[in-house]
Amino acid sequence: MLDSDLAVLYGVETKRLNEQVRRNIDRFPADFMFQLKDQEVAGLRSQIATLSGGHGTHRKYTPFVFTEQGIAMLSSVLKSERAVQVNIAIMRAFVQMRELAASNR
Repeated sequence: MLDSDLAVLYGVETKRLNEQVRRNIDRFPADFMFQLKDQEVAGLRSQIATLSGGHGTHRKYTPFVFTEQGIAMLSSVLKSERAVQVNIAIMRAFVQMRELAASNR
């Protein structure tokens, strides 16, 4: 999941979420989180037709992408009740997706 999507769920600014991740970077190895390449961001932007114009509306840095394990780790760096509840909901969604995938084999 993209950092901006997670920030919306957690009710924080993307910048603040990423600050906490950077302060605790040792908790996020490459299999927990990675940063998109410029080319990947360009492809992502071309798929989103609702980008608004104007100064300050586009990201300065490429987004972070979190794996299931990285999302679980976010609860240890975002210390709020909402973060805990969001993590529980996301983990349950991942479990349901795995069960669905397994049942369709």
